Amino acid sequence: MSEDETKVPLPDLESGELQAQDSGSLAPSQQPDSVHRGAQDLEALFDVPVQVSAVLGRARMDVGELLKLGPGAVLELDRKVGEAIDIYVNNRLVALGEVVLVEDKLGVTMTEIIKSEKN
Repeated sequence: MSEDETKVPLPDLESGELQAQDSGSLAPSQQPDSVHRGAQDLEALFDVPVQVSAVLGRARMDVGELLKLGPGAVLELDRKVGEAIDIYVNNRLVALGEVVLVEDKLGVTMTEIIKSEKN
């Protein structure tokens, strides 16, 4: 599957319209009525807790190396500065994003939604 095929449009829940896709899909006015949903249609799901994780990178090491780590230790990750981070919801990859600074806290902005492959 190409990278373009894995991009999914984000619905605008307030207006019920979809963003345009480059892959030749139907325009929002041609979408079936089931796609045109408002935020109130999802209200039953608003209180469902989910776990969101933003993975900056990963590292592999032996337990002996892990035990030698202390304050100020630098751990080299498998990602480069500026590279997209993975965003997981309930341990499923759902998006790529960038780290942002919001006032004095770190945040994440989603830059690409990842379409899951159905088995």
